[in-house]
Order: sequence, then C-alpha cells, then structure tokens
Amino acid sequence: MTATATSRRELWLLALRQSSVWRRALKFGLTTGLLQAAVNQGDVWLHHAQTAETVAKTIASPFIGVAIVLLAAAETWVQKTLEQPSK
Repeated sequence: MTATATSRRELWLLALRQSSVWRRALKFGLTTGLLQAAVNQGDVWLHHAQTAETVAKTIASPFIGVAIVLLAAAETWVQKTLEQPSK
C-alpha cells in the first residue's frame, strides 16, 4: 500500500472521530431519512395497514440517511484536510 493510501485511510479514521462530522450526519441524515420514510410509507401508516416489512423500512430509512450523510461529511472533511497547506 502506498504512503498516500495509508495517509488517506488515517484521515478517514480521523474524520470519523470528528464530532462535527457526526453532528452533520445526524442533523441532515435523520431529517432526510424521516422525510423519506414519511413519503414512502406514510400512506400505509395513515391507513393502519402496516406490516413487519413497513415497520422495518420505516426504521431503516433514517439509518440509511445517516450512513449516506456520514460518508459524505467524512469525505468532505478529508478533502478539506488534504487541501490545507502544510505548516
């Protein structure tokens, strides 16, 4: 593995320990995931026709949203860190 790949991996691990990355993921991911669940399964819930599958999808949507935003926020953090001039 090259030094660049190793340092990039280390930056990713560091990014995932940043509270700002997690705050962004929770704020935007949960909001998006809950909105997605409401749009996709809301009618089923309103008609009281939910099944185990609907419950699982409703619960999974926010987790998927958080995961996607977490990866995007971490990648942004890594890119910004790489673009900073060395001191």
